[in-house]
Amino acid sequence: METILIVEDDPAIRLGLEKNLAYEGFTVLTAPDGETGLELAFESRPDLIVLDLMLPGLNGYEICRSVRKHDSAVAILILSAKGMESDKVLGLDVGADDYVSKPFSVKEVLARVRALLRKKRALEGEAEPYTFGRAELDFEGRTLRIDGALVETSKKEFELLRLLIRNRGRVLARDQILNRVWGYDYYGTPRTIDNFIQKLREKVERDAAHPEFIRTVRGVGYLFDAP
Repeated sequence: METILIVEDDPAIRLGLEKNLAYEGFTVLTAPDGETGLELAFESRPDLIVLDLMLPGLNGYEICRSVRKHDSAVAILILSAKGMESDKVLGLDVGADDYVSKPFSVKEVLARVRALLRKKRALEGEAEPYTFGRAELDFEGRTLRIDGALVETSKKEFELLRLLIRNRGRVLARDQILNRVWGYDYYGTPRTIDNFIQKLREKVERDAAHPEFIRTVRGVGYLFDAP
């Protein structure tokens, strides 16, 4: 599932959003101040950032402007007690995709998060099933079919395959994969990745011993090689 970064100094709001987003199945990272939030944004490359404006240190406008200079794909949802029209206009002008004023409904925030991620997936080509070799991956339905037959995949297997496909043509280090799929608080080993890669190869490759799509880059990690 996608990774969401919450940058919010109010611990009650931060915890409430974290629990609700985690319940929805997202990988959730949190930051209590601007500096930590900006650092996590660059290190973890989340799919979406939920961003407060009034933060200790760097404010939300500065974070939004800095992130947007380096990453045009990440979705940014501002949550703020600053509800004046001018504040909203400025937030959108510096790169935010949406703006919700405090106090807010958690259900509304979740709905806006889902909407922004749907739009992001569509722009990245995930609105339609992705086909390679004998396999067809339905991102929305979270299903994998081989030669038309439904193949069971675990949540982590599906997320790993989606991560590889989204970064096709790019080498991903094992640590990068571990952080994006299992989360930064997971204390696994590179061997975890190797085991899951082998399981995926057995499902999608014609010959798992001689993979055509999920390739090993010795000493680095893995590369998904397909159109």
